[in-house]
Order: sequence, then structure tokens, then C-alpha cells
Amino acid sequence: MQTIYSAWNTGQPLAIGEKLRRVYWPVILIVCVLAAVGAATLYSVSGGSFQPWAERHTLRFLIMLAVVVAMSTVRLEVWIKLAYPVYGIALLMLMLVPFVGVEALGAKRWIGAGAISFQPSELMKLALVAALARYYFRLSQDQVRRLRYVLPPLAMICVPVLLTLQQPDLGSAALFIALGLALMFLAGVPLRYFAFGAIAAVVALPAIWSGLHGYQKRRIEVFLNPGTDPLGAGYHITQSKIAFGAGGLAGKGFMHGTQSQLDFVPEKHTDFIASIIGEEWGFTGMMLLVAIYAALILMMMLMARRCENRFARLAIAGSAMTFFVYVFINLAMVTGLVPVVGIPLPLVSYGGTSMTTLMIGLGVAMSAYVHGRDGRR
Repeated sequence: MQTIYSAWNTGQPLAIGEKLRRVYWPVILIVCVLAAVGAATLYSVSGGSFQPWAERHTLRFLIMLAVVVAMSTVRLEVWIKLAYPVYGIALLMLMLVPFVGVEALGAKRWIGAGAISFQPSELMKLALVAALARYYFRLSQDQVRRLRYVLPPLAMICVPVLLTLQQPDLGSAALFIALGLALMFLAGVPLRYFAFGAIAAVVALPAIWSGLHGYQKRRIEVFLNPGTDPLGAGYHITQSKIAFGAGGLAGKGFMHGTQSQLDFVPEKHTDFIASIIGEEWGFTGMMLLVAIYAALILMMMLMARRCENRFARLAIAGSAMTFFVYVFINLAMVTGLVPVVGIPLPLVSYGGTSMTTLMIGLGVAMSAYVHGRDGRR
């Protein structure tokens, strides 16, 4: 009897050569361009040296690029079978963080094992997309529209949100909400449910505000009026805006940004790397970078549209939305449009955890594209 794991008929298994031929190589090219931009910027902010960031960034990317290509050859049903177990593991790890987590800067977000440490919320970003894609894979379009089938995915989103808020990690919680709602929308959930949710969120704002930590409230207050604490909580965004303003239209040139070279911009190699690009390459350079990200996201959405299998479509679209949410929040954060929440710029910022998360998500998406164009559902 045919199961949901074999709900499509692909005929004979694809040969490795055929799988590699089906890989959407333009997307691979674009992520290489983004990683190169990151390496060049990290070289600049370290004063013209590949150490300590640019070399590691490049090496990590090359390793993960090989992983993406290898993952593209994995059959789609493997990811379907793994979706719920991985979500369960990620959820368990989030539950363990308060008890065994490593505290840094007043928050417990990491689990350490000897010299190795990782952030469970990063695994959850992958697991949430896969689990929601797996959930909607088995539903008909009529079922997707019914309230009883809207509640389980909401629970799948809310539980990790509440757990990450306890760490506290407002950035990851916001990302979970954005990703989850985006997947629900792409799956065909009616807009009226989103409208009801928005109204409920507005009504709950006083309770949400009272539940925030003191430093989180301070970030929001400074976001609304950065001038109230320019040397404290408002320092990051103030220096970031100065860097963007100094860049003007064409920028100061590679390695000529004073804000970065004189270390005025905090976290210049991670969360605020866009400020350095804005100062060195100006508005023109930033618009070019945004265009590269837009091309990547649009190409991935085109990949999703070409797939007949629903899990494949949602897995690819979920990976595309992960990139979009990362880019949107980071650029809005460094320009003062949203409070500072600590979200890196995808494949450009230095950081092994975020790069690993994004590239594994891309690997699943590429596997879905290679194997999901011949299926039903």
C-alpha cells in the first residue's frame, strides 16, 4: 500500500550524474558571491588580514558548499521521515538550555560539550521549516483551510517561541514567528486567520511588554529615541547610522571606512557588517547587495514553483523565507528601523552557527528541487 512517503512515482532512482545535473547551479553561484562579499569585508575590517575572520569564514563556506552539493543527492523521502524527529530533538534541546546551557552576556542560549558549543535555536530554525512542510504535506487544500488544522502548526510555532523567550533570545523568537507564519501562508491558510492573530497580538501587547526583560525594554525605548542613551544602549545603532551616512552614494572605498578601521562600530564582523559595507561602498554598494539577495530569494521561489511535490515546494520556500527574514531583520536593525535583536547578515557575517544553519537549509532545498519535480501532492 502506498504511503505518504512514496506518494509520488519517480520511476528508477536517479543516477548521481543526473542528480548533479538537476542541481540549480545559479543559486549555488549566488551564494558563492555572497560568501565572497563576506570574506572581502572581513578582510577589510581586520585591517587587511585574512586572520582572524576571513580565512575561517571562507573555509567554513567551502566545507558547507560541499555539504550542500552532497545533500542534493539525498532522496526527498529521507527529509520527510526526519522532519518530525529532528523537530522533537530541537525542542528537547531548547528545554534543556535553562538547565545545562552556557551563560554569556546574561543569557543562556548555548549548549556546550567540551570544546564544542552550539545554539539549539539554530537547529530549531531548520526543524520548524521541515516539520511544517511535513505537516502540510499530508493535508488536502480543503483541510488546510479548516480551523482544526490551523491549530497544530500554531502550537508547533508557539512552543519554541516561548522557550527561546525564556533564554532570553528575542531575535530567534521573532524569526520563528516570521518563518512559521510565512510557511502557513504559503501552504494556503486563509488570510482571515492571520487577521484574527494580528488583532490578538495587539490586544496582548501590554502582557508582552510586561514579560520582557529590562534590557529588552531598554532596547525598544532606545529604538524609539536613540538619542536618550547614545553612549549606552543606543551606541550600536548611532555608530551604524554614522557609518552609513559617511558612505554616501559611492562609499569611501575598500578598507577606507573610518568607522570600521577605528573600531567605532561594535560587532563589525557579525551583526553590523552591513554598516561596514555601507560605509565602504555607499548606497550603490548596498543596493547591489540587496539585489543579490533578492535574486537568490526569487530564484529559490522559482525552484519551489517548479516542484510538484508539496513537501518539496514548502521546504524550498521555507529556506527562501529563512534568507529573506534574516536579511530583512538585519538590514532593518542596522538602519534603526527595528530594535537591535542580534540577527546576522546571511553568508556575509562571520559566524559558523548561522552559516551552517542556512547552508543545511539550502541543502535540503536543493535536494527537494532535484527530487521533487516528478511527484504528486
